[in-house]
Amino acid sequence: MGRYSRRKFLQASGAGLAGILATHQAPSFAQQSTVHWIKWNDFVPASDELLRKQMLPEAMKALGIKVNLETVNGNDLQPRVTSAIQSGTGPDVFMLFNNHPHIYGASAVDISDVADAIGKSQGGYYKLATANTKDGKKTLSVPWAIIGAMISYRKSWFEEVGYNEFPKTWQEYHDAGKKLKAKGRPIGQTLGHTFGDAPTFSYPLLWSFGGKEVDEKGKVVLDSKETLESVKFMQAFWKDAHDEGGLAWDDTNNNRAFLSGTISATLNGASIYIETLRKADQYRTEKDAQMKTDIRHSPLPKGPAGQYGFHLFQSHMLMSYSKNQKAAKEFLRWIHTPANYEKWFTSQKGYSTPPATQWEKHKMWEEDPVLAPFKIAGRLGLTPGYAGPPNRKSAEVLTKYIITDMYAKAAQGMSPQEAVKWAAGEVQKVYSGA
Repeated sequence: MGRYSRRKFLQASGAGLAGILATHQAPSFAQQSTVHWIKWNDFVPASDELLRKQMLPEAMKALGIKVNLETVNGNDLQPRVTSAIQSGTGPDVFMLFNNHPHIYGASAVDISDVADAIGKSQGGYYKLATANTKDGKKTLSVPWAIIGAMISYRKSWFEEVGYNEFPKTWQEYHDAGKKLKAKGRPIGQTLGHTFGDAPTFSYPLLWSFGGKEVDEKGKVVLDSKETLESVKFMQAFWKDAHDEGGLAWDDTNNNRAFLSGTISATLNGASIYIETLRKADQYRTEKDAQMKTDIRHSPLPKGPAGQYGFHLFQSHMLMSYSKNQKAAKEFLRWIHTPANYEKWFTSQKGYSTPPATQWEKHKMWEEDPVLAPFKIAGRLGLTPGYAGPPNRKSAEVLTKYIITDMYAKAAQGMSPQEAVKWAAGEVQKVYSGA
């Protein structure tokens, strides 16, 4: 072969190799982006199956990216996001609950370009959704769903103790529950450290008696006559009407207890009813009827200060350490496109309410009147820290289970006065930064 000069070699090899030699950098080849998405194990298993078998393959084909879906117990999400932030590596997209985005906002990408477009195109987000995901400076996460918290109850059992309709007030619920427990059919309620059923019960109970964690200006006002009355009520209600083992329950125990026929009512999403629809012949009443025919839903009762709800809210946070931010945003846009999101929403069978208002008009809500109470959960729910503004402090109080523990301590025998004093002191520590 003849001598080949360096100049000719570079000309023949093209500008790419010349650039490499000039900049002393290796070439950058196009690679398929991989988005790691972590979410809870859905209480409607069919929805996770839909994601894995149909929707994610469609997304990967449409977007030219790879999506790795990881599902974990909902109680494990906070430890995982904390660990990921500390190490600077982990899933690109995290599902978070309620106002938890406010805790981790410093480690989140401002996702307003994605979230605002979705909300605007779908009738606008509920106030509940924006309060949980915006801190006044940036959008911390993309609203995903609202799990309506309603009381699932056995209609025939309540009729047997004189209630043809679900009790309207807490005092009536106490009366019904006392009669039911005497028949071996107690109310089942967790007061444990679990993300869903415990806080969605304890916060509305507080509010309905007029108690508040903080006032409108953010001043701690938990230690009040109204709070004390709610704790006194709960102490008696627990002993008279509840399965007292519920103190140690997580968000699955009450489902199993209800389906096995050992409790008469429990605060829950629609998952219990949906399970009886899915396995109609498996879950039966003591009279050998299909249990689905004997289940109804009701909001929590009214208290002296009114009727309130707190519904489990879910959103997705894009982490600032992610090296796949562009692909992750593309995926979030894709899955929230109405034609795509509708597939997931309808697979939920009413368990999840979308975070934007246009979905209230969806035909699915007309198909089963037993699920109708869940349709407007997004309009009625309040955020933790009410009546104060949503922020990192109210999120910290929630994640420490201070309000739930106030009631749990009284249920375990602490005097209501001591329980309130303890909780007020713990809330004050959070708000004062102590």
